[in-house]
Amino acid sequence: MPILSKETKAAILGAAHLKTESVDVPEWGDGVTLIVSEMSGLARDAYYAKQEAGKVAISQSQADLLLATVVDETGALVLDESDVAALQAQGSAVLDRISEVAVRINGMKTGAVEDAAKNSEAAQSGDSGSASASTSASQ
Repeated sequence: MPILSKETKAAILGAAHLKTESVDVPEWGDGVTLIVSEMSGLARDAYYAKQEAGKVAISQSQADLLLATVVDETGALVLDESDVAALQAQGSAVLDRISEVAVRINGMKTGAVEDAAKNSEAAQSGDSGSASASTSASQ
């Protein structure tokens, strides 16, 4: 196994090292299979930035995750923003199953998609708690 060095870094860093896993989706047709891929660091940053940008429904968050992780045989992303509404219209069990694979192979904690949506909703409230009567009265 080569060790990363100035001489080997181009070959090592230039090669694709992203894990993939196939997911059967019989609900979408006989023999339909998706390939779910690990995200690159940049793709993960973009996914989380979008989730933190505002209130995001769980189906939106799952659709965004599929956009960032569903690839073809060459590793190229298959889905784009024009597919979000159609993905959100799919059954929740299908979205959950595909998202669970994406979460697992990307090392995200269980419930990460739902947590991202909840955190986005909580960030919208604007309540700080520092003006609560019990805190103010005790000072």
